[in-house]
Amino acid sequence: MCPSCPHTPPCPPAYAHDHEAARLVAFHPEQGWGLLCNGVVVFEDTGELLPDGRSLPTHRAPCARAA
Repeated sequence: MCPSCPHTPPCPPAYAHDHEAARLVAFHPEQGWGLLCNGVVVFEDTGELLPDGRSLPTHRAPCARAA
């Protein structure tokens, strides 16, 4: 649970395996990023920036090849 999260149920913390389930509290599509309630910045390429400054690489599913 996020210590300052006002949502019910509370958003998962930034370092939980399901941290992406937190609610979006700021969204800037023109810049390609959003801020989750738990302090994680998510980017449109699926990369992430954790509150401690560590980055997580993009994690898109591989595209299926046309037959």
